[in-house]
Amino acid sequence: MTVLLALSASLLWGLADFGGGALARRLPALAVVVASQVAAAAVLLAAVIATSGWAAASPALWYAVAAGVIGPFAMLAFYRALALGPMGVVSPLTTVSVVVPVGVGLALGDRPGPGQVAGIAVAVAGVVLAAGPERGGPAAARSALLLTLGAAVGFGTVMALIAHASTGGGLLLALCVQRVCNVVVGGAALLTGPRGTGGSGTGGLLPGLRARLPALTAIGLADVAANALFAMASHRGSATVAAVLSSLYPVVTALMARGVFKERLRPVQVLGAGLAVAGTLLLAAA
Repeated sequence: MTVLLALSASLLWGLADFGGGALARRLPALAVVVASQVAAAAVLLAAVIATSGWAAASPALWYAVAAGVIGPFAMLAFYRALALGPMGVVSPLTTVSVVVPVGVGLALGDRPGPGQVAGIAVAVAGVVLAAGPERGGPAAARSALLLTLGAAVGFGTVMALIAHASTGGGLLLALCVQRVCNVVVGGAALLTGPRGTGGSGTGGLLPGLRARLPALTAIGLADVAANALFAMASHRGSATVAAVLSSLYPVVTALMARGVFKERLRPVQVLGAGLAVAGTLLLAAA
């Protein structure tokens, strides 16, 4: 059951990433982030109310608030990178986000084992090799790489914060608080930002958002469902097995990009993306 749940989470995360990246090629990335997270927040809020999840409230929820503030900017960087560079490279590189929670553990006194050291080395090598020419030339390549690595750091930070927020239980409430903060922070940035991301041009986004509302809702719901499935997998069996299998979601995104957008990658980029995923699996399994 753990294997099935974790693989299902990986599938949903991969589909959500592909959908978000595809929409970010037609709409401002921040608008995609906010609109999809509204659906996620609504579902989680309803679930918390239905299960009386407020009873799990504690000061640890401030970690969830912090995750909610960081999350929109990480997702914005990720969607912009997906819109700029090949999904088959961008998505695998974000798996190096696992370096952040591992680093937090080391700072708190954990000692790295041979597997962790090897995983970090392999992941870094993958980043270097995957940073090949993107469509748009060298400048686009650098932008896509920097955005992807920024997103990975953000995602890893959110993972570490949510882990602290849900210590002792209350994962559902922590996720709900995080998504509500995502909507508040992202919405504020959308309303006050420059025309390219919202601001005075927000009104012009509404027709495009309404036309793609089903897709945006599906992205948000897939993200929520993936989080729930991963939590269930972790609780029903080995957390390490769940982490390893659920981290395979970039494969789904890359395959979707190849099938839908007919992306073609250089061999060195394929090798780099594969090494980034391999390094992540070594870290997760260590």
